[in-house]
Amino acid sequence: MRHTAPTMSKEQDSFSFWYAVNNTDVKVMPSRHLETFGNTIVNYHLISELMDDTGKIRIREGKLEAGRPQIITPDAFAQTDMEGFGNEARQYVEWLRQHEQDIRVLQYGYRLKQESYRENLVTDALEPVVERVKNAVAAANDPMSAVVVGVDDPWDVCLVRLFWEVIQSSALFNIREMQNRKLFEQERGVPRGVRNDIDAAFKAANRDPSLIKALGARLNTMGLFHEYEDRFFALVKAHAKD
Repeated sequence: MRHTAPTMSKEQDSFSFWYAVNNTDVKVMPSRHLETFGNTIVNYHLISELMDDTGKIRIREGKLEAGRPQIITPDAFAQTDMEGFGNEARQYVEWLRQHEQDIRVLQYGYRLKQESYRENLVTDALEPVVERVKNAVAAANDPMSAVVVGVDDPWDVCLVRLFWEVIQSSALFNIREMQNRKLFEQERGVPRGVRNDIDAAFKAANRDPSLIKALGARLNTMGLFHEYEDRFFALVKAHAKD
């Protein structure tokens, strides 16, 4: 299931996402940090009351996939994979980019995994439902599970809020592990971690030429295309006959 937000004016969008942000309560946070050198799956349980149906509670369960955190250049921080999210959620992420400076240190791409999504509608009061879900999550003993109470629409904004809190709790841990590997040390004015990622992207594009276009876009986004221009066009030329 893909959530598609209805068409709204900019003022309505702004109200919608701030309403959702201010009415999001993370009841259970994942007990483990996001992985530093790999992807992480966060299993969310989002509970919300239906606005137009008293006594009805919706429980959404699904997965957020967090990409491996990457060190980014100043030109690249505005690029985030928001696959599966609606317009209000995207607006909230844009606000975070502009007002929360820590998000510029590492880039955490993330998406909703649509194939694992499900929802259940129950008739009950909110608090008993929340307690049942919390107890079920505790019994499962999954360190990457989260329980969130939020709004029914736009519900994906509540997941952005959850993910932001997970990032905040993980960033120092991730940065410390990267520092231990000296990935923040500068190489010709660019962090070593960025250089390593670019080298890996060139190798991947050499194996799979369909990745060359994305590599060029990435270099442009990072503001580094001019530095890698010769290497990039050599790669294009090498695969021109493929």
